[in-house]
Amino acid sequence: VYIVSSTFGGASGQGGVCSNGGALSSIGVSWVVLNSVLTHNRAIGKGANPARPGTPGGGSGGAIYTDGDRFTVTIAGSIVQDNRAAEGGGAVFFVSNDRTGTMTIENSTLRRNSSDGFETYPGIFFLGARPPTIIGPKPAR
Repeated sequence: VYIVSSTFGGASGQGGVCSNGGALSSIGVSWVVLNSVLTHNRAIGKGANPARPGTPGGGSGGAIYTDGDRFTVTIAGSIVQDNRAAEGGGAVFFVSNDRTGTMTIENSTLRRNSSDGFETYPGIFFLGARPPTIIGPKPAR
């Protein structure tokens, strides 16, 4: 799926809100996000995935939630900031269950993406084939 020159959120009070993936959410789908803005989105579920006992689950990927086996995520020329996750990955939650998936972040700004739970990189929870390929600015808190 290609997302090109699009805005998800854009200002305080205008972002998407969902259990997982406040802006974009999928299972087993590859994404290419080009020249887009993903800001002020929230993942508000509680209990992660799979859900911890006694919780409804969710809460991961403030802006982007991806899960499945072989898939890719590319973010290029985009701004991903001021997103929040109740669990993991304030900006991006990426889990490739068979560890074949890859992620590339190119010439993009990822900053001020917070989570109340877990992350492997600032604003990102990632389990994939290898660490994300980052070209340009590094994700920041």
